[in-house]
Amino acid sequence: MNKMPKISDAELEVMKIIWEYAPLNTNQIVDLLLKSTDWNTRTIQTLISRLEKKGAVTHEKEGRIFVYTPVIKKGEYIREESASFLNKFYNGAINKMVLNFIKNDMLSENEIEELRKILGESK
Repeated sequence: MNKMPKISDAELEVMKIIWEYAPLNTNQIVDLLLKSTDWNTRTIQTLISRLEKKGAVTHEKEGRIFVYTPVIKKGEYIREESASFLNKFYNGAINKMVLNFIKNDMLSENEIEELRKILGESK
């Protein structure tokens, strides 16, 4: 995919369901989202439609039912959004972000130790 579509927070909740359980029909997506949100069925259908227009998902028609699959990969989306976040707030420097998290007590001792271990293994 050439350009990653901009996905709203609500649309991202739909994408998470599709990434995890695809292929899914509309009713399955609605049922799963009704368990975790207070959205109505029409709202969810609108979000699915927006995602399709943006090129994030596609559907195949099976009889009278639309079955959705993701077009963009979850890993690619996370990578793109992570880079965007780093560029926006930390000029692309992950070390500045981690330092900010440490200085502001946003990481537990366990998380810091896990980072040390990961960094030690990456040499």
